[in-house]
Amino acid sequence: MNRPIPAIAGRRLANGVLAMSAVVAMGLAATAAAGGRAADPRSGAKGERSVNEWLTRMHDASRRRNYVGTFVVSSSNGSMSSSRIWHACDGQRQVERVESLSGAPRSTFRKDDEVFTFLPESRTVRSERRESLGPFPELMRPEESAIAEYYTAQRIGGDRVAGFEADIVQVLPKDALRFGYRIWSEKKSGLVVKMQTVDDGGKVLEQAAFSELQLDAPVRMERLEQMMAVPDGWRVEKADAVKTTAAAEGWALKAAVPGFKPMNTYKRPSEGVLQWTFSDGLASVSLFVEAYDRQRHAQEGVFPSGATNTLTHRVGQEWWVTAVGEVPAQTLKAFAVSLERRR
Repeated sequence: MNRPIPAIAGRRLANGVLAMSAVVAMGLAATAAAGGRAADPRSGAKGERSVNEWLTRMHDASRRRNYVGTFVVSSSNGSMSSSRIWHACDGQRQVERVESLSGAPRSTFRKDDEVFTFLPESRTVRSERRESLGPFPELMRPEESAIAEYYTAQRIGGDRVAGFEADIVQVLPKDALRFGYRIWSEKKSGLVVKMQTVDDGGKVLEQAAFSELQLDAPVRMERLEQMMAVPDGWRVEKADAVKTTAAAEGWALKAAVPGFKPMNTYKRPSEGVLQWTFSDGLASVSLFVEAYDRQRHAQEGVFPSGATNTLTHRVGQEWWVTAVGEVPAQTLKAFAVSLERRR
């Protein structure tokens, strides 16, 4: 069955593998991973990093290391995809190339907040801007975030991933509105090399990892920028997203979902869709609101796919909301029932 997701939501999921942005978007995990080494006796000892310190270290590592690697994502529903990644950075700017190795041919480039997706079968390039692109795309500074209020983190052991020694960091939610995560963080730099997302019963919903990785690879930022040039004869599709606010568009939440703060709101006139995003500092939820269409919007419900849940819900008589996020279904339900029209 095809999940009833608006085109904008489908693109969001399809483009999820943007280097380590994708890794974090896949989640982390809350129970022991098969094959990991025994728990480190230092876990919980004095000097253990806080959840914000662990996550900030991982975030910063990705902004300071060049790397080339093969990245594999697998989920509990049996799906698997792989990509080849070239990442160059200088501490401030980032340029990245992601070449799909499975499914339809696709090359995605990003330069800071600019994203270009090359689709050779249709000789089309999709151009758009996205905010908050780096690893831990929704990670706010510790003083701006409530991460520590809703998650705990602890080093539980060590392992080797793609030939590199890594710390295994377990990130656990303090309530049932979030998934748990486990992160494999390269010991020297903190770079994330593997992650899992698990539900509250310990089931692994999704796993993302480098199967092969070259750290500090000779990747030239200028060369990647040159490859972003649009070939002759190709068509460029530019996203028509316009930044706005939920209030300006007549929408609000009757009650906030604990820990989730509103981030950005965009409307796409050509699609008639409004996107309102929220984050708790790690997990994110997007609400896609559009006019109700009896022919297209026949089925309400929750549609899981790996760590991503999608919920569809009719709001009043005139509106349809699609909630998408790597959060439990009950979190999406909390957003959907709280959404209301105020004009």
